[in-house]
Amino acid sequence: MPTDSHYQAVPAIPVSQRIRERIVKAKVRYHANDNIADFIEPGELDQLLAEVEGKLRGVLESLVIDTASDHNTLDTGRRVAKMYLNEIFKGRYLPMPPVTEFPNASHLNELMIIGPITVRSACSHHLCPIIGKVWIGVMPNEHSNLIGLSKYARIADWIMSRPQIQEEAVVQLADTLQEKMQPDGLAVVMEADHFCMHWRGVKDMDSKMINSVMHGSFLKDPNLRREFLSLIKK
Repeated sequence: MPTDSHYQAVPAIPVSQRIRERIVKAKVRYHANDNIADFIEPGELDQLLAEVEGKLRGVLESLVIDTASDHNTLDTGRRVAKMYLNEIFKGRYLPMPPVTEFPNASHLNELMIIGPITVRSACSHHLCPIIGKVWIGVMPNEHSNLIGLSKYARIADWIMSRPQIQEEAVVQLADTLQEKMQPDGLAVVMEADHFCMHWRGVKDMDSKMINSVMHGSFLKDPNLRREFLSLIKK
């Protein structure tokens, strides 16, 4: 009969693996700029934070940084893990913030412009900051849902708080707002500094990226598009 010494503890499955297995089973994409909140169970974000903290501590050790006696890096692994999960990448792990919608009772059909909204993201190539501003143009119709002014900023922050490239970020933001509001036209323009160019590589401090997405009447009506673009420059 085997004694207790013959039994070995089965290693716990890392929480990241459990989450990944759910996503793969559901056949859902989980790229850097995708939201995976639907696959995270209560309590697992704290477990994920602890796992990421341990991995980051290993990165610092591989960089030959003495995290045991250096008071400046003693808790860096946990600080960075909290920063990633709770702040700069939170748009991956948290559901969309609640958005109060109002019917267009007054049948508004004039151009609305929101912005500039300050946004912060991270380049998925080097995890360097992307910091910039977003302008949103809306051409509502009588059936459109209207949302509160602050909610544009909350949705933009949720979309941008992921590792990504700017070209895809503005498309995600435009698609999300289009789905929520169902306006006749929607426009999104983003201008941002990319620290993967400022901080490393060519170290060019002056370059910015500006790109736009136009839906509906903004795409079809050049006069409306010109009006929007001229107004956001003022």
